[in-house]
Amino acid sequence: MSDLYDLLVGPFAEFAFMRRALVATLALAMSAAPLGVFLTLRRMSLLGDALSHAVLPGVALAFMLFGLSLPAMALGGVAAGLVVAALAGVISRATALKEDASLAALYLVALALGVTLISRQGSQIDLLHILFGSALGVDEPGLLLVAGVASVSVVALAALYRGLVLETFDPLFLAAAHTGRASRPWVWQQSFLMLVVINLVAGFQTLGTLMAVGLMMIPAVSARLWHESLAAQLLNASAQAAAAGMSGLLLSYHLDTPSGPTIIGCAGALYALSLLLSPGGWLPRILKRPHRVA
Repeated sequence: MSDLYDLLVGPFAEFAFMRRALVATLALAMSAAPLGVFLTLRRMSLLGDALSHAVLPGVALAFMLFGLSLPAMALGGVAAGLVVAALAGVISRATALKEDASLAALYLVALALGVTLISRQGSQIDLLHILFGSALGVDEPGLLLVAGVASVSVVALAALYRGLVLETFDPLFLAAAHTGRASRPWVWQQSFLMLVVINLVAGFQTLGTLMAVGLMMIPAVSARLWHESLAAQLLNASAQAAAAGMSGLLLSYHLDTPSGPTIIGCAGALYALSLLLSPGGWLPRILKRPHRVA
């Protein structure tokens, strides 16, 4: 029993940095994973990945001007993510390109620009910290940022819930319901994208810009294999993200591995189990197949 306590509870009870990392990860699980569910339902799964890379130039510029100042890098990341998302929309309306194609080009350019700026101004350690994060290095200002973003995101998602559900499943009805107020459907879309961006920016402190999207998307994709109803998917995604965060932190502590990639690896392991065992997974489908009679 003592060994089990030392393995699962001891690190959090003994070290403040482990408790801060756990609270930050659980806060992200509550706010980011439900957004991932909406992204998958809207067939925008790769948008989160694109936006997570798109924030990098803003983070890099803030790093060059203010150093490792978390508020400055957060504001720079939010600004860069929103600019890239807006540019993709403008390009899709002004040219023959679809929005996903323009966003793919823009986020790759943004990623290259951000890495170049950080490499010229900072050290290799700075680059690795921004790209891959360090959940075990979250300080009090970082924890306040993540907790604040998570709180605002959960409240905002609750306020936008009905509109987002309508836009996701019946956008024509939403547009018809707001005849004469044509900007309303657009407001739902932009508000949702803003929530995605600020969650990705909050996540880069713990998981890095390259890994932040993992806690948003992998549990959401996995949750769709378990449930048909939206409410159940939202709860399942948050639960899987929380489980991945806690197990990833423990493994990172005991095995001395990078915390961000370890957390995403645990989320991937839960996804693999879902592919195998969930109602929408491989094993139940095999068992349901009718057996031929010889």
